[in-house]
Amino acid sequence: MQVADAAIADTFRRVSTATLATILSQLGLTRVFMYGVAPLPGSRPRLAGRAFTMRAVSSREDKLVQDRSRPPEVNLQRRAAEECGTGDVLVIDCRGNAQGASGGLILFERMRVRGCAGVVSDGGVRDAYDIVETGFPVYAKSVCPPNSLVAHRFVELQVPVTCGEVAVYPGDFIVGDPDGVIVVPAEIAADVASEALAYENKEEFIIRRIRSGASIYGTYPLTGDGLAEYEASRRSTD
Repeated sequence: MQVADAAIADTFRRVSTATLATILSQLGLTRVFMYGVAPLPGSRPRLAGRAFTMRAVSSREDKLVQDRSRPPEVNLQRRAAEECGTGDVLVIDCRGNAQGASGGLILFERMRVRGCAGVVSDGGVRDAYDIVETGFPVYAKSVCPPNSLVAHRFVELQVPVTCGEVAVYPGDFIVGDPDGVIVVPAEIAADVASEALAYENKEEFIIRRIRSGASIYGTYPLTGDGLAEYEASRRSTD
């Protein structure tokens, strides 16, 4: 991961998907939150990194026979585990079908050891409890013990995909928190990260003011005395 990418990812791990959704909507981007994709049960992960994509089509018996005769080195799940870059996020397009797992502990543990940032799938994931124990961030549509062959044939790496009803292009930034996963287009990621950090600082001030007993009026949004107090607090920390 390049230094600039690492700085952007670090900022994205410190802000919420709610904040990013607000900022992106102000830029006219509203189809960026992945629906039906959530952290594995019992986990509260934070994730940020560039997308490395993998696309699946529906499984078909004749193709399964062909695939079983091929060497492991050409299997795209295994290739993804070896080729997804340090700090990158594997995004798996399963067409929203969770009837077969898109991955499990062995593949994802290899990725964790290699320094990948995590996995996002709109399909199923097996070995969920064991994966959570490792601390590796994984988001999926559901837990699914049956393997991928039941539902999926993986056919392409590093192509545009759809995951959780969102278009994902290789190199886009993927950001996940306990609420879910959002996509930030690569071209605007640096500006969005900077704006998101400023937005969160303001929201932290608003929360502190509400908890101190201030009325919602004048606080959310900040106006009048509330705005003056916020600007004074900013000057004192500059």
